Amino acid sequence: MSARMIQVERVVDAPPERVYRAWSDPETVRQWLASSVEGSLIPGASSVLVFPRLRIEVDVLEAEPNSRFRFRWRHPGEDGVPTEVTVSIRPIGYGSLVSLSDGPYDTDDEAALDEYARAIAIWATALTQMRALVDYSLDLRKER
Repeated sequence: MSARMIQVERVVDAPPERVYRAWSDPETVRQWLASSVEGSLIPGASSVLVFPRLRIEVDVLEAEPNSRFRFRWRHPGEDGVPTEVTVSIRPIGYGSLVSLSDGPYDTDDEAALDEYARAIAIWATALTQMRALVDYSLDLRKER
């Protein structure tokens, strides 16, 4: 197996508490990422992120207030490749450094390789949307 991880970092002007809330609070998640959240975002919970055209199952694995949020998600589609996402948050200057990792993706598997490419675009867009919310209270989504 040839595995790949997605690694993305963003510096935001918001404090770690606000960034953590963006990932862990269903109401705040609704303001920048999903249309709604079915279930809870506490460790051990299985929930569904609802988007205009799809539903994504997530299992929250860890939630360390103001510093770390980890979950497993199953990519939409027939193959439903499962990967694990870790969001680490640490103070930097007056804001926060947000580091996201997602994977592993088995790049020897064609379906997983397609999901890897799709997830790179998903996370780039999602982190831009998250920053718009935590720094400027803006919702950049085209569809809600």
